[in-house]
Amino acid sequence: MQENKLQPIHDDMDANPVRQAYNSHARVSSDNGMPETAAEPPTMHRRPIAAREHGWARALSSALARCAITPNQISVFSVLFAGAGAAMLVWMPTPMGWLGCAACVQLRLLCNLLDGMVAVEGGKQTPTGTLYNEFPDRIADSLLLLGLGTAAGQSWLGWLGALLAALTAYVRLTGASLGLEQDFRGPMAKQHRMAVLTAACLLAAGLGLLGHEVAGPILGTAAWGIALGALLTCVARTQAIARLLKGD
Repeated sequence: MQENKLQPIHDDMDANPVRQAYNSHARVSSDNGMPETAAEPPTMHRRPIAAREHGWARALSSALARCAITPNQISVFSVLFAGAGAAMLVWMPTPMGWLGCAACVQLRLLCNLLDGMVAVEGGKQTPTGTLYNEFPDRIADSLLLLGLGTAAGQSWLGWLGALLAALTAYVRLTGASLGLEQDFRGPMAKQHRMAVLTAACLLAAGLGLLGHEVAGPILGTAAWGIALGALLTCVARTQAIARLLKGD
């Protein structure tokens, strides 16, 4: 996997012609005559997602942008899908429940994709967009990982995974607060955590349909993998930030 490289952002932000052009556009007065708050350029600090370039994603985000739904509402829907997935893990420990959880995880990720596309490509950015981009993600991660740990019979492991998942985001945003580009590297970034959870649910469901009751060990292994991977991700991101701050 190609490593995401951190790059320092020049201190003189107003000297950046791209930022100047964007800020000039962002300060255009709104319909009520009040000036809009300048925001980050839409291409800056975005998680690299290959699906953004797919035709179906562009078509769906374009359709949503023409509707009354807002990007922030899409972000909230991601939490609802995560909650539904966690509930299926905990209270529906059957192949159908595990399949349902896998579907909810993918719907949560779809919301994560579309909220940004509707906001940026659809031109529906709001002053609170960054807030809604981060907080629902932390809640959704926590719900799913707590559900995973509980379903595996190791609730403490779910709490550990949720804590470490939140810490990966904290480290990333700490780098940004120090003037660096946000670092989305793994080995267990959000998309990797959700891929592991989805794979575990599908494997548990498939073997369950064949009569093998091995969901506990499968989900437990996934919970351990996510927790350890998230810890390694925190270390890798912290080391990268430290190297840049020291000028190495």
